[in-house]
Amino acid sequence: MSSQQIESHRENAEVYTGHELCKQKSIELLGKINMPKGLLPLDDIIEVGHNEASGFVWLKQKKSKTHFFRAISRSVWYDTEVTAFVQDRRMKRLTGVKSKEILIWVTISDISIQDPNSGKVTFGTPAGLSRSFPVSAFEEEEAEKKENN
Repeated sequence: MSSQQIESHRENAEVYTGHELCKQKSIELLGKINMPKGLLPLDDIIEVGHNEASGFVWLKQKKSKTHFFRAISRSVWYDTEVTAFVQDRRMKRLTGVKSKEILIWVTISDISIQDPNSGKVTFGTPAGLSRSFPVSAFEEEEAEKKENN
C-alpha cells in the first residue's frame, strides 16, 4: 500500500536519492517539523520524498532495519518504506514502523510532541494506545553517532 501512496503524492514533491543526501534531508525534515533528529535512524536510504502541499513524506531504504534505542530500552523496526503525513511536532498516519513491547511487535501510527515544555514524545498505535518517552532519548543517539564518526 505504501508504494501506491508514494506514487499518488510524487507529483510536485521534492525527491532526493542517494544515501548521504537522503540521510541529510531526513534529518533536516525532522528538524523542520520540530521532531528529534534521531527518530529515524535508517541505513542505506535510497530515496526521500516530501510533498509540501499534502505534508506527505516517504523514506525508502534498501532493507528493513531494527534499531535499539538504549535510553528507553526499546527495539524499533523500520520497514523498507516508511511513510507519514507530517506537520509541526507530529507524524500521523505513519506506516512501516513497529516497536517491540515485551514479546510482540506493535504498529506505531502516530508520533507527536503535544506539549514542547513536557520534554516528551508520544507514540500512538492504530488501536488508540499510546506511550510517552523523553525527547532526549531520540536526540542523544544522533549526537553519539556524530562523536563516533
